[in-house]
Amino acid sequence: MVTDANAQALQRICDAEPVLVDVRPAGEVVPGLTPDTVLTSGAPLPWGEYHGGQRRAILGAAEFEGLVPGGLDAEAAGARVADGAVRLRACHDHGCVGSVAGVYTASMPVFVVENRAAGNRGFCNLFEGASPRRLNYGVYDAEVRGNLEILRDAIAPLLGEAVRALGGVPLRPIMRRALHMGDELHSRNTAATLLFTRELFPALLDLTARRPADTRRLLDYLRADYFFLRLSMAAAKATADAAHGIPGSSVVTAMTLSCREFAIRVSGLGDEWFRGPLPDVGAMKLFPGFGPADVEFMGGESCIAETVGLGGFAQAAAFPLQEYQGGTSERMVEANRAMYAITVGEHPEFRIPYLGFRGTPTGIDVHRVVATGIAPVIDAGVAGRDGGQIGAGVLSTPLACFAQAAAAHRRRYGS
Repeated sequence: MVTDANAQALQRICDAEPVLVDVRPAGEVVPGLTPDTVLTSGAPLPWGEYHGGQRRAILGAAEFEGLVPGGLDAEAAGARVADGAVRLRACHDHGCVGSVAGVYTASMPVFVVENRAAGNRGFCNLFEGASPRRLNYGVYDAEVRGNLEILRDAIAPLLGEAVRALGGVPLRPIMRRALHMGDELHSRNTAATLLFTRELFPALLDLTARRPADTRRLLDYLRADYFFLRLSMAAAKATADAAHGIPGSSVVTAMTLSCREFAIRVSGLGDEWFRGPLPDVGAMKLFPGFGPADVEFMGGESCIAETVGLGGFAQAAAFPLQEYQGGTSERMVEANRAMYAITVGEHPEFRIPYLGFRGTPTGIDVHRVVATGIAPVIDAGVAGRDGGQIGAGVLSTPLACFAQAAAAHRRRYGS
């Protein structure tokens, strides 16, 4: 039963056809997202458990949305969340994935990605821009608010218009080719961003004739190498969700971080989260002026990429990452090869040139993780205690949550 169920989960992941169909305010398209809701990364926690940058991001999002009056100190603003004036929910429970702290509100624009093979959708909010000071990294000030307003009022509407004019943009062909051009679709998205922008050219030419200044602003925004990450995340979410809920399957369909813990969800075990400690940071490269003592976990769900065979599971396709997140090419190949021992198959579309175009290891099996003692690896940005991004690195996930999930799976389905 388990073998067949895992084969079915793998097939659904590999068959997924994610297509960007729109860009809309989250409140218009995200199921269950009410005007007084803030979504954040990680398995759900009581409000009092959130701290540091993730807590600041939640309060900043609430102020941006007008749910908390501007000018309140952190204690007073936090009291309004505790009193229920702000409904705090987990991104994954609404079909979303959050970068670092995550934070979504109803007016914030999101990518709408439809998995046309299964009919489900995944959502991700937009990259805030090149500045290391961003709301999802625990910073909220006048500059951050201004960037969020530009995204909401100028960038997103025009980008949505372009996507709709094209009838949607298929993402899997872009992702497949980007892997052959040095991306792993998590910490490196340079090629994917360029390929996506090329797909927009016909619509952008039409828009330029009518709105030249607005189109130039959009093109400047699309120059950010990290732009495509949010599309990769939404595509991975729509892909992984299609593999969730298969009785008997021990395949991981979500991995998530909060400021407190790491957690996973398994296809055949419903919506239960299996929780463990925060990951260890292996290879890490910090921006000048920062040291290990400055690092802080603020959450993060971009590791949805790893659940579908991308990111850390495709490191050997992205040797340029050494300059960004540290490590060596030899270590990247070694870590990538190790992932084959804990997955149920290889992706037929996502292939790694260095490994002879072998398919990426796909479908993390909790029993294989426990049996081998090999922890899934995650490529990730590194947040700083005072807010902002301060570097990048490779995370080694804690084995405890995989052991909990494997034990629960045995209790339900037998050995």
